[in-house]
Amino acid sequence: MKEVTGEANMTVVTIILIGVIVAIATPIITNMMNNTSARSECHNNGGVWTNGTCSGATGA
Repeated sequence: MKEVTGEANMTVVTIILIGVIVAIATPIITNMMNNTSARSECHNNGGVWTNGTCSGATGA
């Protein structure tokens, strides 16, 4: 019985760790996707992406 309890505890710990990792990684990945999208839009409009801003782009 002790072995089964230990296995159940490890499963709970694993599920909690996965949840924590997802909670931390989601905002980071979302931020990277938004930055990549803005950079691509800048380059597609003929601009240059420098220090988080787009300069020289034509169009909105």
